[in-house]
Amino acid sequence: MSDGPEYDIDFREHPEEYEVGRGEEGVFKVEPYKSELLDYWGYADRETADEAGAAIYAKYREYRDEGDFPGMDMARKYLQMGYTRAMRYARCPGGQKYVDGEERDPEKWVDHDKREAALIYEVWWERVENDKVYQQAKSAHREGG
Repeated sequence: MSDGPEYDIDFREHPEEYEVGRGEEGVFKVEPYKSELLDYWGYADRETADEAGAAIYAKYREYRDEGDFPGMDMARKYLQMGYTRAMRYARCPGGQKYVDGEERDPEKWVDHDKREAALIYEVWWERVENDKVYQQAKSAHREGG
């Protein structure tokens, strides 16, 4: 996926146009899922992450019940992004991976609240990744049907 006109597509109406992509690709662009999931997402601390994870996972279950693979995968991406973003802040002061253009060596735990948030998101994320329905839907989607 790139920054092209394909993001003008309603992926619920045209799931065949959705590409799984790498990691968290498309989380801020793929509609209608961005509009449905972004407001739930947050990673300030353990409580925020658990509430967000529960809400996003509930949306995942809705998408799963509807057979909406793009929605399922986008929910997975938001959970993954909660983990990766919180972990970045947990290990890098201010979440800054680079200083003066050079990648900094991450510290062990700069922000313990963000580390707790990351660990919570990891549980929710793994729940989706390990869901057999998700795995089967992902395989079927990649095979074109």
